[in-house]
Amino acid sequence: MNILEKIVAHKKQEVAQLKTEIEVSTLVKSPGFKRTPISLKRELLDPKGSGIIAEFKRQSPSKGIINDTATIQEVTEGYLGAGVSAQSILTDKEFFGGTLLDLVQAREINNSKPILRKDFIVDGFQIVEAKAIGADVILLIAAYLSKQELKQFGNLAEDLGLDVLYEVHSQEELDKIDLDNKIIGINNRNLKNFEVDLEHSIALAAQIPDTCIKVSESGISDPRTIIGLKEYGFQGFLIGENFMKTENPGFSCTEFIKKLR
Repeated sequence: MNILEKIVAHKKQEVAQLKTEIEVSTLVKSPGFKRTPISLKRELLDPKGSGIIAEFKRQSPSKGIINDTATIQEVTEGYLGAGVSAQSILTDKEFFGGTLLDLVQAREINNSKPILRKDFIVDGFQIVEAKAIGADVILLIAAYLSKQELKQFGNLAEDLGLDVLYEVHSQEELDKIDLDNKIIGINNRNLKNFEVDLEHSIALAAQIPDTCIKVSESGISDPRTIIGLKEYGFQGFLIGENFMKTENPGFSCTEFIKKLR
């Protein structure tokens, strides 16, 4: 069993347990469910925007602890001050050390930029939950979801007013998605073995129609890489570890974005 299979198996058990404890109707009645989400599409299409989706991530299965001292408050404020287009927050606890509370706290501080709930979606319950805790965007990973699940979950998210970042790593995964006006994220990291190859973004970019917004994810550590990726039509760039591994992620993000302008 590879890393991704372990994560998904655990997530299914976790969500099954959660569904016995919390009713969907309770989530729908929560105050956060009533807010109007902020559009990730709009932010990434803004010609004045940085295109940076900056991530809050404490740890990962491949790197272990990345940063267990930075608080969600200081990082969120730092990212907003840096001029990010969006914020990404890991909410998986078992493998990434995140919590739902991280996103809730970030939402209290951040009312101007979209927040992506970064997690492993295996059930529609998590999408309703994402709306309830204040997320604007969810991640759907084609590596383990079927074509039918991607469509079903995507439709549910859109019905709730949430944007969807569809993540792919290969042509086979891209073929599972109806490529019409979608946000497509190409993960440079292979989730099965966690190896990183930036050429993945470039190789797959040509297969994505111009009606889609292209996002490059993982392994980006140099502003020059972004300048190069923009030539292939990329408008969004998800960066986490490069900022989080430093003592002051917000400052690192600020310095990075300055070099793009």
